[in-house]
Amino acid sequence: MMRMGTAVLVSLFVLGATLPATQSSAQGTQAALTDAKKRPPASQAAPKVAKPYFVEFRARSALSYGHTFAVYGRVGVKIPANQVAGLHPFTDSSVPWMIGHLVPVPSETGASDGDTEDVYIIARYRVLLTEPEYKKMVAYIKDLQASSPVWHAVLYNCNAFVADIAKSIGLKTPTSLNMPKDFITELKQLNTGAATASASAVQTTTY
Repeated sequence: MMRMGTAVLVSLFVLGATLPATQSSAQGTQAALTDAKKRPPASQAAPKVAKPYFVEFRARSALSYGHTFAVYGRVGVKIPANQVAGLHPFTDSSVPWMIGHLVPVPSETGASDGDTEDVYIIARYRVLLTEPEYKKMVAYIKDLQASSPVWHAVLYNCNAFVADIAKSIGLKTPTSLNMPKDFITELKQLNTGAATASASAVQTTTY
């Protein structure tokens, strides 16, 4: 009889020692389930905004004081000449350029000689764009080119043309009376921290 009573007491003691741990484990499991319910599933997490496109504002050297223009496209993809936008006097002759310092002259709004050669680039500033931002900007550039603006060394020059493109994506722009290199340099400085990429981090774009 004593042995049976002792066995019962031992069993009760073991059970009592086990219960708190079991209850604690159950409570921990319940808390984990509650936390899991509070957290949104991975599929509902806020997606990262990808910016696979860019516009790069550039200045290149020339026999005169240089030229400012923009190139645009998809990051890492070879950029064709038809994705170069810049305002310059019509034809490669120096005559319209000289006359354009007095009166407005007919212009071209695509690539000019030297625009697609990195060796002539003296300043650049790249901004990364989302697909909607890029499409909106490209539509603006096409409309700007279709308007056939005239070129004038002071009233509306290559800097002013590029400034209009920059403004279309929300950038601040310097005066268009700057030299091309100074214009691009100041464009970067005005938008440091507001744009999506700095010129110091730009990789060379090939054509």
